[in-house]
Amino acid sequence: MARIIGGFTTSHIPAIGNAMEKGLQQEPYWKPFFDGYLPVRMWMKEMKPDVAVIFYNDHGLNFFLDHISTFAVGAAAHYYNGDEGWGLPTLPPVPGDLELSWHLINSLVADEFDIAMCQEMMVDHGLIVPISLALPHDGEWPVRVVPIAINTVQHPVPSAARCYKLGQAVGRALDTYEEDLKIVVFGTGGMSHQLQGERAGYINKKFDRMFMDKLESDPLSLTRYSISQLMEIAGSEGVELIMWLAMRGALTGKVRTLHSNYHIPISNTGAGVLLLENAA
Repeated sequence: MARIIGGFTTSHIPAIGNAMEKGLQQEPYWKPFFDGYLPVRMWMKEMKPDVAVIFYNDHGLNFFLDHISTFAVGAAAHYYNGDEGWGLPTLPPVPGDLELSWHLINSLVADEFDIAMCQEMMVDHGLIVPISLALPHDGEWPVRVVPIAINTVQHPVPSAARCYKLGQAVGRALDTYEEDLKIVVFGTGGMSHQLQGERAGYINKKFDRMFMDKLESDPLSLTRYSISQLMEIAGSEGVELIMWLAMRGALTGKVRTLHSNYHIPISNTGAGVLLLENAA
């Protein structure tokens, strides 16, 4: 049977991709940020996951304002990377897992989630930056991926509670998959930040640290925030934290924190990384 070995959360700011491309990891501005991922890389190298199920949000590369699905699940053999306007390098296609994707899709529809099924799907920095941080590649990615895009761009966006329930449905589906796989679940985006308006550059460190603590110990308390409350407390783009809740919902075992790091500011964003073990 498939086994969910853990969960991983991270910010996915495009500036991170540019910093990696330019080799700036040891520069004073970037070093405290990138050092926070060293334990994650060591754990991934030791555990060798086969598949990463990645909750992320698209930034206009695959979906635009005229056609946005609330939830979209990839069902492609490969996911091609493209630059959505940040000057990021185009990286090699990421391999998919067709059988697992269709198992998830069938299970989610049976669980009464109305999802978009994407047999062709481009992926942007929302997916590429997290796997580059956690799973360095040398021209060939070390895992297959199943991308699950959550709308955080065009309102109305799904509630925190709904995204947590989506994660729970994904976790149930993964637990019933019969192939012997080690699966890690990513929740990307966030933390507190706002990119426009009078509060541009807003960061709420206290809320971010509380959110990281509660994600392990009391995730249900975090699902009680409305989208309006999340935007008020964490900034307009802080709503991306609903992807973190989807990841947490997918963990079906005994959860404990293996590593946690928080660093501000990085590109006007509260940048958090969290590695959670999902034990039987």
